[in-house]
Amino acid sequence: MGVAGWVASLDAVVELISGRFARSEPRRRVGIYLRGLLAGLERKNGWTLAEHSGAVSPDGMQRLLRTADWDVDGVRDDLRGYVLDQLGDDVTGVFIVDETGFIKKGVRSAGVQRQYTDTTGKIDNCQLGVFLAYASNKGRALIDRELYLPTSWTEDPQRCADAGIPDGTGFVTTPQQGVAMLARAHADGVLTGWVTADGAYGQNPTFRSWLAERGVPFVLATRNDDVLTSPDGHRRQAKVLATIAGRGGGWERRSMGPGAHGERIYDWIGVTLDPTGLPAGWGHWLLLRRQTAPAPGKTGKELAFYRCAGPIATPLRELIRVAGARWAIEECFQTAKNEAGLDQYQVRDWRAWHAHITLAMLAAAYLAATHAQEAEKGDPTPVTAG
Repeated sequence: MGVAGWVASLDAVVELISGRFARSEPRRRVGIYLRGLLAGLERKNGWTLAEHSGAVSPDGMQRLLRTADWDVDGVRDDLRGYVLDQLGDDVTGVFIVDETGFIKKGVRSAGVQRQYTDTTGKIDNCQLGVFLAYASNKGRALIDRELYLPTSWTEDPQRCADAGIPDGTGFVTTPQQGVAMLARAHADGVLTGWVTADGAYGQNPTFRSWLAERGVPFVLATRNDDVLTSPDGHRRQAKVLATIAGRGGGWERRSMGPGAHGERIYDWIGVTLDPTGLPAGWGHWLLLRRQTAPAPGKTGKELAFYRCAGPIATPLRELIRVAGARWAIEECFQTAKNEAGLDQYQVRDWRAWHAHITLAMLAAAYLAATHAQEAEKGDPTPVTAG
């Protein structure tokens, strides 16, 4: 795509969300903000985005995020619709829930505290954002977000008020935030396809029940000590079921999709579970993933466990495909942070965080959609903003 086409298609994205702005000034500025997020800047914060646009101070950019009159959640909904329109696929589409950390200094940024984050692999001073992504054979992008508030915040009304957190905001777990995002998609009639997530969500009964009650099939990671019910009524830990299954053979060697170092090949087997509580015509399975060879310095082959539910005729290869799709959200985080400034904001309050994150997600979604369009034309390398 040439530069003229790049500008025209980005203008179309800005036009898509134009109805969420009551005034022309913030509508014009959001286009500038998006172009700055997509530009090849070393850092993408209020100062650098302002300089890139020719402004002498970041005041306009900060006003856009903090106080300008526009519907941030409405843009979020437009973003989701844009991604599903551009990348949606009824056969291969998967919704993915996960969180990522945003490393911060100080104690004033909404939701910040010392807590574990996969971003650094340790306890760090950070904010946690819970995200919903969509992935298909056409591409993948983030489509919704929630800022996690620890009890150190929700139990301190003055601290919340100082950060602009709405009155009455209570503590909500990350699985509950995942349900809230899925519920928005379901309410709009677009939650079609599988849902996958890691063990923090797979271990949560409310998260699983919400999906099952609405007929949404899932493949959710779980722990080896998860207690599961067999069709004969016996309750056993997942690792015990794995031992029993291993004695009978029947493992299938399959790829769960390409990774950073090529195809991710593992041995797989499914164990049938009691389907009580699931929709009629559904099956319930424990999906086991085993390394094809012991890791260096290890004697055994590492196992991973997934709790799955869906139409009873679902083949094993489909469960494997969905399990493999979970890693697409990590690629979404990497792209959004590296290419669209998702983590490069310098704002502290609640509204500004949601505003920046939403626009960064929209910028990253534009890149994903552009890549999909160019790949369909036979050119997998779309132009980026300079």
